[in-house]
Amino acid sequence: MTSHPAPLSGIQVLDFSTVGPATRCARILADYGADVIKVGVPPKKLGLQTQPAFWSYSANRAMRQVRIDLKAPEGKAAFLKLAEKADVVIESFRPGVMKKLGLGYDELKALNPKLVYCSTSGFGQDGPASRHAGHDINYLATGGFLHTSNRRGDGGPPIPGATVADSAAGGMHAALSIFAALMRRHQTGEGEYLDVCVAEGVLWLTSLYVDQHLATGEEPGPGHDVLTGRYACYDTYRCSDGKWLSVGAIEGQFYANLCKALRCEQWLESQYDDDVQDSIRVDFAAAIETRTRDEWAAELAPANTCVAPVYSIQELVEDPQFVARGIFCEAEHPVHGKFRQLAPAFAGMDRPDGPIPVPDWTVTHTSELLAEVGLSAEEIDRMREEGIIG
Repeated sequence: MTSHPAPLSGIQVLDFSTVGPATRCARILADYGADVIKVGVPPKKLGLQTQPAFWSYSANRAMRQVRIDLKAPEGKAAFLKLAEKADVVIESFRPGVMKKLGLGYDELKALNPKLVYCSTSGFGQDGPASRHAGHDINYLATGGFLHTSNRRGDGGPPIPGATVADSAAGGMHAALSIFAALMRRHQTGEGEYLDVCVAEGVLWLTSLYVDQHLATGEEPGPGHDVLTGRYACYDTYRCSDGKWLSVGAIEGQFYANLCKALRCEQWLESQYDDDVQDSIRVDFAAAIETRTRDEWAAELAPANTCVAPVYSIQELVEDPQFVARGIFCEAEHPVHGKFRQLAPAFAGMDRPDGPIPVPDWTVTHTSELLAEVGLSAEEIDRMREEGIIG
């Protein structure tokens, strides 16, 4: 592990989320060194919140939690003491919920003008769809991602294998916005409110096609260009062992290398000839089906062909490239013991040298955190006895 300071060292974040885009955002901030405090309900109300599996979201490594009944006057007052010292608040309730609790941006800004307050929601804080419920697939649908993906057997859009909207359009979107707001605060001394709309983040992911339509009137869809399956040089092919190979030979030199390696030189001059794409696919498929996926990957991947194996999860966690870069690490849980997990993955995040301790999420840091903001031991004990905190 390197010894340089973490980029967000000294930044304290209060995060109300348990799953979804806001939780992805909090994970990024924590892995960049922020002191992330998860704000949840006390034990008597645990059924009101989704409780992820212990290993989810990197097992809450480098995070603390406080459990407070925000509807109880003393609980709300205790939270306001935390908010007064915080740098960032992240929430993912329906629009208007935090304001009804008296914990909206205006209320917290009055206490803490430097606060960066980030609301994440599916469709934004205003507009006709702002209060619509939704999940990852709904945001990918409204943002065009599903429409431009190749169709499944019955003609319908596919279900993606990862929560692209939650992770990229929401979580990364929110984290990037918070980074920018903290930079602006450094210049102005003031915090700000961030309205992170996941569906708009999906629009950014599909912006090549959105901008194409707006500029030209064209109607992008599955198979309309090289990136959506129009040409044989950008596709997946079955190998002799039933596993699959991905081919992304967009540039001419890579395509030529591929044709030669597959002994399909007859198609060297036909890469983007629409009239023969089906024939190219037939010949590519026939060639690739003669050997196993790993045999082809071993030959083609180093040969400038833009070819890579389609890995299962259990395969990728043993991939030599990933292992060599230390992208998987060991975690140690007080109850569940040691297990592997994805290490801090983004550039500028420190990768650990040994096991990362992760917390037992059935044990809170409530007493410690409330003591840090000035509550006495007697006050904390009484609030716990009354079920206001946990």
